Amino acid sequence: MKRDELEHVLRAAGAITGVSTWVIVGSQAILGAVPNAPAELLVSQEVDLYAPADEAASDLVDGSIGERSPFHESFGYYAHGVGQETAILPSRWRERAVTVQTPFTGGVIGICPEPSDLAVRKLAAWREKDQEFVRVLVQREIVSVDQILARLGEVDEETAIRIRTRLRGL
Repeated sequence: MKRDELEHVLRAAGAITGVSTWVIVGSQAILGAVPNAPAELLVSQEVDLYAPADEAASDLVDGSIGERSPFHESFGYYAHGVGQETAILPSRWRERAVTVQTPFTGGVIGICPEPSDLAVRKLAAWREKDQEFVRVLVQREIVSVDQILARLGEVDEETAIRIRTRLRGL
């Protein structure tokens, strides 16, 4: 997925729901801070997002421009409406978040965790694709292990211990 495709999803989500602010919690959130991110970070076809002020909007987006929808079939990418609770993020992530709002988002704002906060989210999820995502973030020097470790004071102790162990394994 490219930055202009993310902007298209935001514009479509806003048009369908009337919601003007979305939080992007999946891997495509990297496009907020790194608009020309390395191709290895952009393999996903989906934008995981939620509307902080409207829980029902996620379901509407999923049904309208979600996986296997005419939108997906036409463009090759889609939105995946998720719940706010699906993303484990450091407690102060919003202070560091990057905003995506361009003429191409049609007035819709996308809020993206900055890369080290996104890395924490991926390390908490720990699927194979998340491990590879974090590996590339570190190898490409988009984030450092020290930056990730610094964020662990903002998650619960159990999660912090789990993430430290996972980082050592990477």
